[in-house]
Amino acid sequence: MKRGLLLVLLWSGISSAYASRILIPMDADHQKDHLKAYGMAYWTLSKDVKVQWLLNYRGGSFLLPDAEDIRKECTIRGVSYEVLSDDDAAGILREIGSPAENQDAVVLEKAPKIVVYSPKDNPPWDDAVTMVLTYAEIPYDVVYDEEVLADKLLMYDWLHLHHEDFTGQYGKFYRAYKMAPWYIQQKKEAEERAAKLGFDKVSDSKLAVALKIRDFVVGGGFMFAMCSATDSFDIALSAEGVDICEPMFDGDPATPNYQARIDYDRTFAFTGFTLERNPDVYEFSSIDMTAKRRMAKEVDYFTLMEFSAKWDPVPTMLCQNHTVLIKGFMGQTTSFNRGEIKSNVLILGENKANGEARYIHGVKGKGFFTFYGGHDPEDYQHRVGDPKTELELHPNSPGYRLILNNILFPAAKKKKQKT
Repeated sequence: MKRGLLLVLLWSGISSAYASRILIPMDADHQKDHLKAYGMAYWTLSKDVKVQWLLNYRGGSFLLPDAEDIRKECTIRGVSYEVLSDDDAAGILREIGSPAENQDAVVLEKAPKIVVYSPKDNPPWDDAVTMVLTYAEIPYDVVYDEEVLADKLLMYDWLHLHHEDFTGQYGKFYRAYKMAPWYIQQKKEAEERAAKLGFDKVSDSKLAVALKIRDFVVGGGFMFAMCSATDSFDIALSAEGVDICEPMFDGDPATPNYQARIDYDRTFAFTGFTLERNPDVYEFSSIDMTAKRRMAKEVDYFTLMEFSAKWDPVPTMLCQNHTVLIKGFMGQTTSFNRGEIKSNVLILGENKANGEARYIHGVKGKGFFTFYGGHDPEDYQHRVGDPKTELELHPNSPGYRLILNNILFPAAKKKKQKT
């Protein structure tokens, strides 16, 4: 009896010695919940434990130290994991390190502090990012104009912007919703907030916010924007000192011939665009491809680009997925005119046949920005008043994975980018 117990204990000790790593697979066949897997990686980082992100290995898997609390947390969150021996883990890392493989292991060092720019009364399901952060159990704070202008962004590493209008034109909803109670109320609240902050117009207050966000990125921050926050942000920067708002938005005429005074050198991503002057048109400029798209929902997909994991780890991280073909989805700003994207901006995802980019990334000063077209990766044509997306029904969404790649990206130990 004693001999048998001794053998059991000995075997347990041997297993423990060799089973020293946890692999969270991110391929299509072996992960039950891709979205919560990112939350698991973030949770581990928040415990001051480093994580290795295995780029292009089984969909961008994560390698963690083996610990009982990590196993338990994976089980609680419904995240699939595999226990590896030291030898097995070393073999995977040797395979990844081979010059013949377009793979790499990137060390994630520290959980980034995350903040979302949003009105405080917005429900989490009004924004794809807050929705997926909540689902993945990744903590975040919320700021709006008051906090941004008070330099509160300096407390954070990563900032998200969603369906915001930085031009002061209230989302260009004028034609369809000018008599809707919610539109009238939101316009009133925006004007009151601008006045409280010392501005005569909403466009002036939003420009001031955009400039603070620009400074955050230039100083080393990470910015991720979706939907109308992408092009409206750049438009606001380009129109500094120029009134591009018609009288129904700000009470006075726009600057005559304002198109000629747009300064493309001020923007992050876009150049050569033409502003949409008609207030009845639900569009900011020629950047967005929504009205130019000619494809059925059934064939609306975009393709992720392939980069060298060893030479260009940043775009490789941002494109990690279990598929390279992503379902398209609409938004006020659905996609970007390729001809109006600056040459130094990387296109990460595109629909080449339609001449549009869906997912782009660039460097500004010491910081980084990523723009992702569309509103909700699992709601093809989201409309005002539509019910929220239930992410429990989409735990393996490749479109949402792109958002979460950006969440973990600031945690990576930096390597010099070659592209």
